Amino acid sequence: MSAYRWRLFKLFGIPISVNLSWVVILALITLTISASIPAWTNEYFGASASQLVLWQRWLLGLIAALTFFACIVLHELGHALVARSWGLPIQGITLFLFGGVSELKGEPTSAASEFWMAVAGPFVSLLLGLVFGLLAWLGYQAGWSPPIVVVFGYLGAINLLLLAFNMVPAFPLDGGRVLRSALWATTGNLRRATHWASAAGQVFAWLLIAWGIVQLFAGNWLGGIWLGLIGMFLNDAAQSSYRQVIIRNALRGEPVRRFMNSQPIVVPQSLDLSHWVEDYVYRFHHRAFPVTSNGHLEGYISTQEHSKMPRTEWIRRTVGEVMQRNLEPIEITPEADALAALGKMQRSGCSRLLVVEHEQLLGIISVKDLLQFLDLKMELESGEDNTLDRCT
Repeated sequence: MSAYRWRLFKLFGIPISVNLSWVVILALITLTISASIPAWTNEYFGASASQLVLWQRWLLGLIAALTFFACIVLHELGHALVARSWGLPIQGITLFLFGGVSELKGEPTSAASEFWMAVAGPFVSLLLGLVFGLLAWLGYQAGWSPPIVVVFGYLGAINLLLLAFNMVPAFPLDGGRVLRSALWATTGNLRRATHWASAAGQVFAWLLIAWGIVQLFAGNWLGGIWLGLIGMFLNDAAQSSYRQVIIRNALRGEPVRRFMNSQPIVVPQSLDLSHWVEDYVYRFHHRAFPVTSNGHLEGYISTQEHSKMPRTEWIRRTVGEVMQRNLEPIEITPEADALAALGKMQRSGCSRLLVVEHEQLLGIISVKDLLQFLDLKMELESGEDNTLDRCT
């Protein structure tokens, strides 16, 4: 469990988590539904039909909000299961302020896989909208409790609204992914297809922001703020998605050996911590160093472990006593794909990896090394795609 995300359970082997921001939208939806139940009931059943007391409305609002988020999980699960059927590993599904997201460990391998992954979620939302709409109709005909009938109607309508919003052809919305799959199939170029789909996403995002500003001036401040936040989120997501494709295309197939520093600064086990700080940390301005003995990698020492120790102990303790010995999370082989190295850095939260072969330290690769290569490649490779990159 991280500070901002909690693991809840697994569905079909896929972890389901919630982000801290999800609590905010859960409270807002609960408040909206509970406050609206009397008006909805009066509109469709007459003033005498709404007999729920305050705590009952709140309870029904909470149940409806949780059901809606269960619908979002099912929507994302549709994406995830189809992605897995196409061979893409799924890291998990996370609910957050703006809904949910399926965390894939890579990009789709073809336009066809992109298309089927994109439409799977909206198809689930369509089914859910029809099911809840049918339950509302059946409840109305059978004389069920009016507030329950209107909540079913609300769940049906909001799932269909979710479907309509997601199918807007603006990346990274599902409709934007369908657009990207069509452009990809037409041009045969994922990078170019992502550029145009992301551009559509940014245009739609700015339209939402503009409409939010109009709503603010019209007095609907809550709706205006909400539209503005969604627009800013979509704009950032569209830009980030395009950058990820550029990075993946540039690094895929490049061996780690090409980027590593083959003469890393190493520390002996026998060195006391006081001299390690003075002679290495303050001199070279690194937070961590590999520990070796005759070229053999023994461990890894960082300022994180060192900071937990009283200063009076520095002169009496050695590097070998406090260094990390489990290096698997920060090790990589010299022939590994640079894209795999970047992914391992992201998962471990470490910006540098030790390049190791047969327990011998060959070098160190850092995020800075990869980004410098990426900048040079984008600058030197001329052509239409680079023009598009600079405009994004």
